[in-house]
Order: sequence, then C-alpha cells, then structure tokens
Amino acid sequence: MKIFQNKAVSGAVLYLFSFIFICVLVEFVNFIDHHRLCDYGIFPRKLSGLTGIAAAPFLHFGWEHLITNMISLLFLGGITAVFYPKFFLRVTLLVIVLGGAGVWLIGRAATHVGASGLLFGYFGFLISRGIYERTFTAIVISVLVIVIYGGMIYGLLPLSPYVSWEAHFCGFLAGILAARVIKIKRD
Repeated sequence: MKIFQNKAVSGAVLYLFSFIFICVLVEFVNFIDHHRLCDYGIFPRKLSGLTGIAAAPFLHFGWEHLITNMISLLFLGGITAVFYPKFFLRVTLLVIVLGGAGVWLIGRAATHVGASGLLFGYFGFLISRGIYERTFTAIVISVLVIVIYGGMIYGLLPLSPYVSWEAHFCGFLAGILAARVIKIKRD
C-alpha cells in the first residue's frame, strides 16, 4: 500500500505494533506469574504507585482485558498513526504520562492497569483535532470516530467498580490536551 511507503507513517505504525507486541509479551509473563506484575500498576497517592504511570498501559488483568483493549487500540491508534504520524509518539507519551498522573492524583484506592487510558486518549485526541485543526480531513475523522466509537463516552462514567473510569477520564482529557498543544502544520 502506498500509504505505508511514507517513512513517518510506517514508523508510527511500527511503534503501535511494537506497543501491542510488548503488551502481549507482558501478559504472557503476567499470566504465568498469576498476574503479580499488576502490582506495578498505578496505585493513587502512594509514592510506590508512581512507577505505575509508565507500567500500567502494558499490564492487564487477563487475556480478555488485553484483547478488548488491543482491538480498539488498533483502530484508534492506527488512525492516529496514519493521519498524524509525525506526532504519534508525542501524543502517545503525553497521554500515558498526563493521563497516568491524573489517575494517580484522583483515582480511587485500587490498582489501575491497562491500555484503556491510552485508547481513550486517542479517542479524545481524534475528536478534538477536528475542532482545533478545522480541516476537512480532521473533521471527517472526528465525525467517523464519534459515529463508530461514540459509545465509549459511557466509559468516562463510574458505572462499574471493576473498571477504571478514572483512567478512561484522565486519558480522554490528556488526549484533548494533546490535540490542543500539538501544533500540526499541513503542507
């Protein structure tokens, strides 16, 4: 495909698939170790929980948790990688760090793990780019993401005690912030 001949796009897609591959490897080890690695997730307002900001996106509480995150991550991360390849890594890091810090600050006393904060960050980023960029392509992407993934909005609400709505909410806000602060110049 011609789009993957672009070095920036192929690099961003490689980052995305590398992230997913690492998540699978970590889950394999975590599964064998009875999910003890999840102890390295974000534990709010505990100094030891700060390491979870970097570790949490790679940790999952089982294969089902991992697979459900990876399906949406492939779609939303893929769109971000293909349409914003030069900024993909920056968006990803901003969402992981700012979203994770938000969870550490406001999260309930539980261990928070999973890549859903990152995928909510991509969701917030892609929706917001249409507002901030105001190009035809960005607006179309925003509308399509809302139509296809608009139900994710419910994930921002505390509807289940076993789901980190805090990670969803903070990732979403971090994605909006990333869309606002990253200056994208179109050729």
